Amino acid sequence: MLYPLKFRPRLKERIWGGSKLLQIKKAVRIDKSKPYGESWDISCVRGDLSAVANGQLKGNNLQELIEVYMGDLTGEKIFDKFGLEFPLLIKTLDCHDVLSVQVHPDDELAAERHNSFGKTEMWFVTACEEGASIYIGFADTDITREKYLDAVSGGYLPRLLNKIEVKAGDAFFIPAGTVHALGKGVEVVEIQQTSDVTYRIYDWDRTGADGKPRELHTALAVDAIDFRRKSEDCIIRKAAKENESVQLAECQYFTVNLLKVEGSAEKDYAKLDSFVIYSCTSGSLTVETEGGTETITEGETLLIPAEINDVTLTGSGTLLETYIN
Repeated sequence: MLYPLKFRPRLKERIWGGSKLLQIKKAVRIDKSKPYGESWDISCVRGDLSAVANGQLKGNNLQELIEVYMGDLTGEKIFDKFGLEFPLLIKTLDCHDVLSVQVHPDDELAAERHNSFGKTEMWFVTACEEGASIYIGFADTDITREKYLDAVSGGYLPRLLNKIEVKAGDAFFIPAGTVHALGKGVEVVEIQQTSDVTYRIYDWDRTGADGKPRELHTALAVDAIDFRRKSEDCIIRKAAKENESVQLAECQYFTVNLLKVEGSAEKDYAKLDSFVIYSCTSGSLTVETEGGTETITEGETLLIPAEINDVTLTGSGTLLETYIN
């Protein structure tokens, strides 16, 4: 029987990154002098396949596991739909500086242009500086394609954006087509479709490592933007309940719950035809299953294979519980 799987984080150098990920991620072969903005904690993106870090399957990558264990790992319906492609990408982001303003295409546009899935995502804020903010959508509801293009060409796009002050525990659901940017001093766990297609539309007039402005994707982005999107629909502020899953977001691509454990909690996944991913946002928990036992601490991610039905969580900590319903 399969067991709870840990994977080696893959740290990504970003000009807006910092040093926090070096402290909380057990990554290998890393140049510690560089700024890292993203840790890809579970990835099946081509060229960035996650490798198992624990147990008898240590060293095997995620695609190899799916090839051998198929629906026992991912869930039967998920395997039938996605085959060897794991459908979710789980990241941790350390925003030492503001990110570019960007948008992601939906499934139809991404398939047409890039032979890829689209990118609907969700953020959970694990920590942030006082007064930290993010940007989601537009401040006014009457933004048109023409007004948007005028703002991009005139260099004043930030004036149109809806700026939201955040605190730890806030969550945000970002459907494909939503203009967005994470701000300086924000740390998040990001759950998203397996896609690396991003259209950058504004970059705060900064330059890349080569001293030149980074590429913008204005023409590609304008057809991807949903100008009807209301930013208030993206905001999720829910309190955790002790030893009970609280749903933060649910869509066709993923369901994400907040689960605070104090003492012990029992989870029964017998009716769920899906893997489950635990992202630990605070504390430390022991995860006991019929396949084996693992410990998960703040900043770590654990994949529970679909064939595992019963999980016992003990300790004190908070998890994001992610699966496909």
